[in-house]
Amino acid sequence: MSRYEPVGLKDASSPDSGTRTAGGPRLGARGWLRWIWRQLTSMRVALLLLLLLAVVALPGAFFPQRPSDPNSVLQYYRDHPDTAELLETLHLFDVYSSPWFSAVYLLLFTSLIGCIVPRTWSHLRNLRAEPTRVPRQLSRFEVRSELRVPGDPAEAERTLLAALGRRYTRRSGTEQRATASGQVRTISAERGRGRETGNLIFHLALVGLLVVTAWGQLVHYRGQIVVVEGHTFVNAPLDYDSFDTGAWFDADSVEPFRLRLDDFSSVFTDDAQPREFTASVTMLSPDGAAREQDIRLNHPLETDSTRVYLSGNGYAPDVTVTDADGEVAFAGPTMFLPSGDLFYTSNGVIMAPGAARAEEQLGFSGVLLPTVVESPEGEPIGSAYPEAIDPVLVLTLYVGDLGLDDGQPQSLFTLDTTNMEQVTGADGEPVRLVLRPGETLDLPDGLGTITFEDLPRFAALDVRYDPSIVWMGIFAGLAFVGLIGSLFLPRRRVWAKIAPGPGGTTVVTAAALARGDDPGLRRELDRILGPLGEQTKENRS
Repeated sequence: MSRYEPVGLKDASSPDSGTRTAGGPRLGARGWLRWIWRQLTSMRVALLLLLLLAVVALPGAFFPQRPSDPNSVLQYYRDHPDTAELLETLHLFDVYSSPWFSAVYLLLFTSLIGCIVPRTWSHLRNLRAEPTRVPRQLSRFEVRSELRVPGDPAEAERTLLAALGRRYTRRSGTEQRATASGQVRTISAERGRGRETGNLIFHLALVGLLVVTAWGQLVHYRGQIVVVEGHTFVNAPLDYDSFDTGAWFDADSVEPFRLRLDDFSSVFTDDAQPREFTASVTMLSPDGAAREQDIRLNHPLETDSTRVYLSGNGYAPDVTVTDADGEVAFAGPTMFLPSGDLFYTSNGVIMAPGAARAEEQLGFSGVLLPTVVESPEGEPIGSAYPEAIDPVLVLTLYVGDLGLDDGQPQSLFTLDTTNMEQVTGADGEPVRLVLRPGETLDLPDGLGTITFEDLPRFAALDVRYDPSIVWMGIFAGLAFVGLIGSLFLPRRRVWAKIAPGPGGTTVVTAAALARGDDPGLRRELDRILGPLGEQTKENRS
């Protein structure tokens, strides 16, 4: 049986057709760009990017971050040198400035803008629009009522309009068709447009938060400084132990002042749990004004544009070291860092580069025990309490070249013993120097003396300038208000038809519709129809 083929037409798949087999349409470069943009600006992708931003920020909670805690990063390098190199390559010590975090951040920002701008213009048009016309058939709605009330339709219309109140945007009219008894009046009302307004405010505030956060990161500066009781630091980049700035940092934004740590106090429970830390400081302005204030955890010192936070504390033994000729090789406090236990057992080093002979520079490495615990033989073995009730300084001695003249940066908390030799006693064991405040010991081999003068406290201060904080609070408040509106403002539409009935009555047919699940929709319709009279007959489907 032969196949029917229209005259003058050829099958595109036939060999002699001279045409290529039909396929799908080609998008081309423009089409692909349009498709990518539509995907990127969809709300689904925006939510996925928001979730992804939270995921890529997680490493910042697991690994120390250099901008906020550079000392912990150095300690991580000492404890895990191999892993630290890999983490550095992946930017996990500075997550929030990493290329991959910035990429997700910018994509989320672009996606939100692409979602919100068209919705905003559409919503502005809808706000000016009148409510939708009354549907032809109200019987198809689940929430509906029909009443027959005495009186004329005009009176029933006025009653319904009054019951709707100002919360509804209303529209009255008449149907084109008329019943045998007269013209059918209609009422169309709508409320809850503020729900979409709240939704847009929430998302616009979220965009505002992204913008001001990025702006704050670009113009901010942050410095860390360790200050010993009685000492002063100047709010200048050169005076900080570490100083981090944004790409748009302006040196004029550094507020000029000096800060002196007058006293540091702490309160611990009987079981060594910390209760309170207080740094009493005096801020000195260039005009000579002095301002005294206590800095506590989460209670920073605030100036016009800068905040000073208390981020850490510890002990700084005040030590004097003399060399073999009796000259002072080192004098002053040295910070000992708490090792992490509850009793403030602290580790540190003392460097005395001012020795008479360069090859006999002195270095001390040891531990501070705030409240010493001794063995039966009288040897210090630990600390029993974080307060300095019976402090003891236990040191070992090294002699040689400290390497301070090599031009290489060194940690103040680790002694480089590459070119140094540990001093040992006659028995070949390392010499241990045990001192209490006020005590002086002669160093072996006539190397000099060491005196434990006093035990002041130090405070680690974090100085931050970030003008975006106020704006972040404003946008966060707007986001909260918008979220409340989008969650709790119901979106409802109410329609009513008012037609003349037999015997001088009026028949009112009404229906209500909500966007989403609204358990209060029936009560709302009953409230609107209530003033028409409880004595009327009501038929509900």
